[in-house]
Amino acid sequence: MKKKFNLNPLIIAVWLALLFLPFKGVKAALILFTVISTSIYLLNFLLVYTKPLLAKLKEACAVLMNNLQTKKKQTESALLISRYALLVFILFVPFFAKDYFIDVLILAGIYIILAQGLNVVVGFAGLLNLGFVAFYAIGAYSYALLNTKMGLGFWSSLPLSVVIVVFSGFLLAVPALRLKGDYLAIVTLGFGEIVRLLANNWDTVTKGPNGIGGIEPPYFLGTSLGRLSYFYYFILVFVAITVFVVRRVYKSGIGRAWVAIREDEIASSSIGINTTAYKLYAFAFGAFWAGTAGALFAAKMQFVSPESFTFMESVLILSMVILGGLGSIPGVILGAIILVILPEMLRGIQLYRMLALGSGLVLLMIFRPQGLLGGKGVSFRG
Repeated sequence: MKKKFNLNPLIIAVWLALLFLPFKGVKAALILFTVISTSIYLLNFLLVYTKPLLAKLKEACAVLMNNLQTKKKQTESALLISRYALLVFILFVPFFAKDYFIDVLILAGIYIILAQGLNVVVGFAGLLNLGFVAFYAIGAYSYALLNTKMGLGFWSSLPLSVVIVVFSGFLLAVPALRLKGDYLAIVTLGFGEIVRLLANNWDTVTKGPNGIGGIEPPYFLGTSLGRLSYFYYFILVFVAITVFVVRRVYKSGIGRAWVAIREDEIASSSIGINTTAYKLYAFAFGAFWAGTAGALFAAKMQFVSPESFTFMESVLILSMVILGGLGSIPGVILGAIILVILPEMLRGIQLYRMLALGSGLVLLMIFRPQGLLGGKGVSFRG
């Protein structure tokens, strides 16, 4: 039998060349197409003749795995040491890192909290939310208004801000839970735009496009946490609490009910799970973390404006969840860190960095739809 010609490398090469076309012209796009397609087909050709070598490598890997299994205790201790080394590195970052790097890590911490909240809604319960930034904005504006208008400090404002956000999550969930799939996504997208437009046009309360300034940083035992190194540890504590609580809830009966609804809503309803109530819990619990992240963002920046809460923020947060793996708590942490730090690393090629990130996400969806650390059975299905 004749071997079928594989079109996938050719399609990928054409797609990347078309993306490159507006920036460098036809000639450069043709060169890129030729190089990529030739390289992929050459690699496939070489792989055919390297099967015996690959078989030997597999045997060697099998022997190595057997040896590793016999040294399981040594491996566990090595993993434990590496975890402690990573923990020490995280704790001592402010002592050797520059302020710019600390600032980026603080932003990454805020996005980790945000992404964990969205992971509850999208990853655990399977409810596609394209307006998650609305809860983030409500949390930020709530703290800003409570602090500047009523004179409340961070610790007094935080519970009130979170309550307001959770209540708004309930308000959205009640009509939205009658919908599924794309319809739910459109409703949540509309909710996000409504909140942004309110923040932009309600001048008497939000000061419109000018935003709200003069927000006080948090205080702890009489010490201001406005300094970057102090705020870094402050965010670190909140990230640790978020991960711990989300993990515990995920392993509880509520978390198992969310996963059952995500996998098959009809089947989970037939075994007695109140799907409407658990979806409501997912929206409220996700909104809780978004509100917390919003208050932390306002306290960090000491200024909020509608430009910080656009639709692209919702897309960015969703991309973090998809990149790391739907339902994967460590994966979402990794996805948030990558999508915050990588654009800063690519700042030197400002024109191409979003092109590189977008291309990377598309390739991830093609070759690993379950995400970097996602399980085999969990992938983004819209």
